[in-house]
Amino acid sequence: MSSAPNLEIRPAGVAPDQLTAYSALLQKVFGAAEKFTADALAWRYRDNPDGRVVGFDAWDGERLVAHYVTCPTTARIGGGSVRGLLSLNTATDSDYGGQGLFTRLAQATYEAGAAAGHGFVMGVANANSTPGFLKKLEFQRVAPLEAGVLLRRPARFESDDADFRIDWTPRRLAWRLANPASRYGVRDRAGLTVVSAPTHLPLVRCVGFVTEGLTEPGGAAGLASLFIGLEPRLDLAGLGFLRLPQRLRPSPLNLIYRRLGAPAPASLDPVRTAIGFLDFDPY
Repeated sequence: MSSAPNLEIRPAGVAPDQLTAYSALLQKVFGAAEKFTADALAWRYRDNPDGRVVGFDAWDGERLVAHYVTCPTTARIGGGSVRGLLSLNTATDSDYGGQGLFTRLAQATYEAGAAAGHGFVMGVANANSTPGFLKKLEFQRVAPLEAGVLLRRPARFESDDADFRIDWTPRRLAWRLANPASRYGVRDRAGLTVVSAPTHLPLVRCVGFVTEGLTEPGGAAGLASLFIGLEPRLDLAGLGFLRLPQRLRPSPLNLIYRRLGAPAPASLDPVRTAIGFLDFDPY
């Protein structure tokens, strides 16, 4: 382990040399993946219509040793529009572990986000990272996400019972569907747009639901529909929802939330919170 008390903490950015360094660190820590290429990071970090990433990096001279970013997003909360942040990529070089770098970068990120007018930060954390967010960074554990197969896809939302949902306008959806690391299918069904993406399971596509209509781009339909998230606007049981056994899940996923400032609420009600795969980018 390298001890470097004089590490330089710098704001994250989107310059080509930064994106190259981020790609190298993320693939070193998590393995080669298309979503960690420089092109995919440019799409996510630079091209987001809600704004460029908010985050911080730790450098040991010219060596990037830790990286944490949040991505701007916009939510509909209680009928109003609130700017916020999605906690996304975090990585620390194994040579620099155990020095509290993630917590240090995260706190700097949230201070910068609050100063820029973002009302909240949300994320989806696995079993290993959830305790750190709750104990060190004062997040609310809203609820574990549902994960299972839908035997039928819905044609429309059955209610408007979501007090919190990401605001997917046509412009934001067009950007989301331009993700170079995935291939999406879209179906419009009586006002409900169903977006699907390939998953780690053969012949299974993950599905998400939004109300805005889109032009049909085609894409594979898949033989089964995987839903990951929370959706109070649908009767999942009525759609034949079959929960995945734990052995088929990479890790339990928990929705986490932290208020950064007005007008965001202090906490979220899990039974009135809608979140799907489009909102936190697993595919």
